[in-house]
Amino acid sequence: MRILTLIAVAIGSLAMAGAAETASPGDRCLTCHKKLSPGLYRQWSASRHGESGVSCIDCHGAEQGDADAFEHHGALVATLVTPKDCGACHAEEAEQTSRSYHARAGQILDSKDAYLAHVAAGEPVAITGCESCHGAKVEIDPDSPNRLSRKSWPNSGIGRINPDGSLGSCTACHTRHGFTKAQARQPESCSKCHLGPDHPQKEVYEESKHGNTYYTNVDEMNLDSGRWVVGEDYWVAPTCATCHMSATRRQKVSHDVGRRIAWNLRAPISKRKENWPERRKAMAEVCSACHGGTFTDGFFEQFDATVRLYDEKFARPATEIMTLIRKSGKLENPAAFSNDVEWIYWELWHHEGRRARHGAAMMGPDYAWWHGLYEVAKHFYFKFLPAAREYGIPEVDAYIDDLLKNDPMHSWLQRNTETLKQEIRSGELQKAYEKLFGEQAAKTGN
Repeated sequence: MRILTLIAVAIGSLAMAGAAETASPGDRCLTCHKKLSPGLYRQWSASRHGESGVSCIDCHGAEQGDADAFEHHGALVATLVTPKDCGACHAEEAEQTSRSYHARAGQILDSKDAYLAHVAAGEPVAITGCESCHGAKVEIDPDSPNRLSRKSWPNSGIGRINPDGSLGSCTACHTRHGFTKAQARQPESCSKCHLGPDHPQKEVYEESKHGNTYYTNVDEMNLDSGRWVVGEDYWVAPTCATCHMSATRRQKVSHDVGRRIAWNLRAPISKRKENWPERRKAMAEVCSACHGGTFTDGFFEQFDATVRLYDEKFARPATEIMTLIRKSGKLENPAAFSNDVEWIYWELWHHEGRRARHGAAMMGPDYAWWHGLYEVAKHFYFKFLPAAREYGIPEVDAYIDDLLKNDPMHSWLQRNTETLKQEIRSGELQKAYEKLFGEQAAKTGN
C-alpha cells in the first residue's frame, strides 16, 4: 500500500510539472508571484483586472526590439507599463492624458526648479525629490536585470518619459496593482505631489470647507460607483478629481486635468490660459452642482481680485526690479541662484505668491493670507527692497522711491497709523483696489 501511495505521489508530481511547463505565461506569472510577492498578487486578484482575467503578461508582455524587453522565465516582458500599453484597452483615457499638464511634467529637467536642486544640493535629491513627482527619462542599462537603470527606476512620476516614447505614468494616480477608481477619486491620491511650500493644494483643501465636509462625510461619497456624477451620485463634497477631471451633468470625465483651469498660477506673474472663458465656464458648471449662480460668481470675483492683487502690487514691481538688477551687471556671482536677492525674489513668487494664489483658488483663507500675501508683503518690503537697494543702482532706487511715494497701494508705509485706520473704516483706503474687481478688470485679460 505504501509503495502504491508513493507511485501515486510521483505520478501527481510529474503531472504538475508537466502542467507548469504547458501553462500559459499568464498562469505561470500568477503561480510564482502568488508565492514570492503575495501582496502584489492580492492587489491584482481583488482588482477589476483580476476579476476580468487581465493577467500579468497582458500588461507586461513585450515584443522583440522593445528597448526595455528582457527574457523572464521563458517569456519576453518589460517592467514598465506605459500609457501606450494601457492605451491598448483605455485608448480615450491615454489620449486625454497625453495632452494634459501631467504628461508634460517630466520636462522638469529644463526648469529652474531642477536646476536649483542640481546645483544647490545634488543629483540624488533631484532624483528622489523632483523626479519622483514630476517623472524623468527612464534610462536603459543593458547590465541591469530588467534593463532599467537604477538611477531612473523605480519612478512613477506623473510625466515620466518612457523608452517607448510615451509620456506619463498611469500608476501615479491608479496605484498598482489595484488600479482602483475609488483611490484616484480621493484627494490623498493627489497629495504625493500637490503639497508643500510652493503648491500646497493638499493643505489648502484640508483647510477649506470642501475638505472639511469630505473628511467628515467620506462614507457618503459613493467612491466605488461605476458612474460618478457630482450632484447625482454623490453630493456631500467635491474632491480634486471632482473639480478637475470627473463627470458633471453636462461634462464627461476627462483625464486632461487642465481643461477647467483658467489661470496659470505657477508663473512669477499670473497669466490667463488660452480660451480661459471656456475653461472658467467648465469649472463653474462643476460648482453649479451644489451652489447657486450668485455664489459661484461671487467666489470667482474674489479669487480673480486676489490674483490681480498679487500680480499688480507685488509680482510686477518685484519682477521689474529684478530685471533692472540683472541688466546692471552688478550681481556679485554669475550663476543663477548664487546671489541672496535671487533667492528672496524666487520665494516671493515660487513659494509665498503661489500659496496666496492657490489659497484663493481653493477657498483656503489661511493660505490666501497668513501663509500667502502676509509673507509676500513682509518679505517684499523688508527683505527684497532692502536687498535691491544694497546694489546702489540709480534706476532701481528711483523705481522703489516712486513706488513707495506715489503708488496708493504702497504709500501706506510713510503715513500716520491713525489716519490709515480712519481710511480703512471709511472705505477710502480700499479705493486703491477697486480696479482689481469687476468686469473692467476682467476685460484687461488679467
